[in-house]
Amino acid sequence: MKILMINGSPHKMGTTALMMEKFMQGAKEAGHEINVYDAAEELVHPCIACDACRKGNDGCVFKDGMEILNPMLFQSDIVVFVTPLYYFGMSTQIKAVIDRFYANNTKLREMPKKVIVLASCGDTDDDTFDALKHHFEAIWKYLHWTQIGSVYALGMYLREDIEASNYPAQAYELGKRL
Repeated sequence: MKILMINGSPHKMGTTALMMEKFMQGAKEAGHEINVYDAAEELVHPCIACDACRKGNDGCVFKDGMEILNPMLFQSDIVVFVTPLYYFGMSTQIKAVIDRFYANNTKLREMPKKVIVLASCGDTDDDTFDALKHHFEAIWKYLHWTQIGSVYALGMYLREDIEASNYPAQAYELGKRL
């Protein structure tokens, strides 16, 4: 299968980076093809709801990192969203990418994709990820996509925290099981 990983963390050695690394290791060992799109490194303008993408054949008015992402997105079987939790939601980098899906709504809604979420946060409250989970569920429902797995890592403020936890192993196993 073709797997697209969309990384929304600007921290190259952070907690989500380790989960992403371990997931990729497991998925590669299982024989899957992996592409990585680093949303924290690419310039992705926020959608401004101008509807230019609906009015003509030129697509979005912004010519930016989405031109790199879209071909990978269209060709993928599985999309993995990798994000730290920022104020009970996804990172700005992931949100900007998802908002820009608007330019390809019809096409994306006709592509039955499977999705996985890898997310981490420093907080330890059991309900910390609730808003993020509900937001993602609403997006998947709208797009007609199916979530097939997730790792939500609570209490992982520092790299050392996640290295001492079983979350990297969970991410590895999730990738390996595909």
